[in-house]
Amino acid sequence: MKRLVLFCVALSGCAQGAEKDLPSIGEARSLAAEWALVNEQALEANVTKIYAKTMRASFRDQLTTISEELSEPTASAIVKDLVTQPDDAPPQQLRESSERLKQIEDQLESA
Repeated sequence: MKRLVLFCVALSGCAQGAEKDLPSIGEARSLAAEWALVNEQALEANVTKIYAKTMRASFRDQLTTISEELSEPTASAIVKDLVTQPDDAPPQQLRESSERLKQIEDQLESA
């Protein structure tokens, strides 16, 4: 009986860790999507180079902070990969990362 209680406590701790990550995963997903939009607009010359550079630096800084806080391993790997992307990463690639984060977010919400 004692082992069962310890197992349940450990299991609930894992669930709380994943649940704790939900806001950060959602924020990272949103940042990746925004970065894709900025890069798309930069390719079409609809934003200034200074605006794009400033926004990209902001995205990278925020994603770096998030990557240091995440405990969910797949989401953490995706965010760390985003941080290493070049400033002018292809919008579709950034959107794919955003979608992968959305899938993780949905899985955690339904658990």
